[in-house]
Amino acid sequence: MIFDIKLQIAYEYANPAVGGRHVVCVMPLGLTAGQSVQSAQLTIDPIPQERLDRVDFFGNAVTEFSFRGPHDSVSLTMRARVMRDGLVPSVASAVPLDALARELAQCRDVGPNAPLHFLAPSSRVPIDPAMTAFATALVRPGLTVAEVVMAVGSGLFRHMRFDPTATKVDTPATEAFAKGRGVCQDFSHIMIACLRGIGVPAGYVSGYLRTLPPPGKPRLEGADAMHAWVRAWCGQATGWVEFDPTNNCFAGGDHIVVAHGRDYSDVAPIKGTMRIAGGQKSHQAVDVIPLN
Repeated sequence: MIFDIKLQIAYEYANPAVGGRHVVCVMPLGLTAGQSVQSAQLTIDPIPQERLDRVDFFGNAVTEFSFRGPHDSVSLTMRARVMRDGLVPSVASAVPLDALARELAQCRDVGPNAPLHFLAPSSRVPIDPAMTAFATALVRPGLTVAEVVMAVGSGLFRHMRFDPTATKVDTPATEAFAKGRGVCQDFSHIMIACLRGIGVPAGYVSGYLRTLPPPGKPRLEGADAMHAWVRAWCGQATGWVEFDPTNNCFAGGDHIVVAHGRDYSDVAPIKGTMRIAGGQKSHQAVDVIPLN
């Protein structure tokens, strides 16, 4: 499937901001399998005084930009055309969970996709006793790592309720887990913590998700969404698989990858600093349009 993707993010400030410096991570990721980027462009208004387009350690496309003078608004528009297949990778070769530690001990890779980067706690994902106990209770003897990933993801889907009013972007994963409510970021952070707690390397995936309108209803412009899900390492033979705990499924043809990281902090769509007095308003809209 080929998709045309459009993202708009806009900020309006009550008073002019000065000295803004920002990092943006919204461009789709070109992958060796499953996804290719045919074109992509990010425009920023007003035009910043400094701009650097680069690739970070994990291979994600990142744009840094800054303003030296006052400005009362910032608007970002990303347009891309992406080919994404709908195939779910085979997990038949995934190793049993009790053999995973041995494979990890033999791993000497320290590159961006090395599983060793995704075992330890990270800034947004603690190793939490309650989450580890939750995952341990779902593991039965003889399960492969891929089956454990499915069991934990499905278990969280039953335990958690999607509620956009329950958490904020900086709500700790432990708090969202205790509430049993949250959004895709919370579902993903909790699942990562559960998997790392039982020795499975797991990371955060940011991306775009095509949504379908109710039967008989028109598609609303801007109604698609940025989304987050989980990738887990299932052994040398299988490698990484991606699971969406918010929707209780493996990531498929409607999941368009933007970035890989240890947690949200590595792949936040936009972050930065500026000097400002007063409030601000923001707006975001996403369109994911299939072409065939």
